[in-house]
Order: sequence, then structure tokens, then C-alpha cells
Amino acid sequence: MSNWLLALSPVNISVHGRDRLPATQPLVVVSNHRSIMDAPLLMNAVDRSVRFACHHYMSQVPGLRTVISALGCLPLDAPDKGQTAFFRRAMKALEDGEAVGIFPEGAAPMVSPTSPDNLSTFHRGFAHLAMRAPVDELAIVPVAIAARRETNNPVMPLRWLSLFDATEPLFQQSGWHPAVVYHQVDLLIGRPIRVDARLRSHYRSKGAGALATEITQCCQDEIATQLKQGAY
Repeated sequence: MSNWLLALSPVNISVHGRDRLPATQPLVVVSNHRSIMDAPLLMNAVDRSVRFACHHYMSQVPGLRTVISALGCLPLDAPDKGQTAFFRRAMKALEDGEAVGIFPEGAAPMVSPTSPDNLSTFHRGFAHLAMRAPVDELAIVPVAIAARRETNNPVMPLRWLSLFDATEPLFQQSGWHPAVVYHQVDLLIGRPIRVDARLRSHYRSKGAGALATEITQCCQDEIATQLKQGAY
């Protein structure tokens, strides 16, 4: 399904750093996020299926709901419901040896025009997910999506999306939802963070919040560096 989506919009893809990927472990893949093409591109980069977290409203839109289901996405809970159900589904996927993809910037870069090297502050949820997953070991893999050529066009008023998710503040603003289409893109796989019994012990003793913040900043810095430096 991901290859089919990429074929609909031909893009020149270069992947760097595949040798850094663990061969068989469950993965938590984290990346910057500006385009609906990001999930299929990341599956191409890590060369395996990835269960991506996606915005709650995407599971409410006819047609789009079919696409995210075919991709195996994990819709987030509604903004006013917490994320207990999502975390339960994501941890089950990791327990089954799968890869879970998280876009830690949230939905804001998807609905506001941004430059290719722009990076918003990461949320810490992916770090807590990785530390609490019921598996012996996994790897958090930061990946930078560096667009070299792209087009960006408005597709619909943001307020229209409130018909599908009236609880989302991003859909209460004026303006149009942009659509970024890549024509040439580098996928830069950064240094994975190994999550094992030693790190989990540190997570418990140091304080969950402190270590989650440290891991989150580490991944954000890695992706920011790759976006600035380009292919290595």
C-alpha cells in the first residue's frame, strides 16, 4: 500500500543510514512531519511495515479512513479523551515485534506552511511509549525527512476539518490546509537509542519525566542536525 501511494506521486528518494537499523527488534520510529507522503516514505526507508500514529480526525473521514486502515495506522484518541487506548494499541504492536511510527511535532506542521528545515518542539509521548513497552529490547530510530524539491498548495479551508473533529483547536483557525508534495527527498536515518533493562532501570530511578525529556531532546537534536547537514 505504501509503495502504491508513492507511485501515485513519483518522487526521487535517497535513503542514507540503513546500516544503522536493528535487524529484528521492535522499533519506535520518530521523524519530522510536513506531508501525507511521510509515512510511506519512512516505511521505504526502514524497509518494513510501520504502524504510524495518526490524528484522530483521519479515522473519521470517509475514504481517508480506508487509506489509514490499509496502512495499518494507529489513530490517536480524541484530544479531550487522553491517549490510553492509543498507548494500549501501540504497546501491543511493539509486543508483537512490529515497528510503531510517531511524529512528535504533532499535527501543527501539517496545517501550517513551514520550510523544509523547520522543526517544532517534540512531545515526549514516544519516549514514554518506548520505555513502558512490554518487550525486552527495542530501538528508538530518529529519521530526518529532508525535502530538496517540493510543491506546496492549499487544498481546503481548515475549518472544514472541524466537521470531523470539532475538539481540535487547529481546525478552529482561518486559512487553508496546505499539501506538501515532495519531488526529491533525502531520508536520513540517525543513531538509534537502544532501550533495554539498564535504560529502563535508569528511567525508574532517575524519574520518568526527566529521562523522557532527555531522550526526546536527543532525538530532536539528531533530526535537526541531519536536516541542516544533509546526506552524510
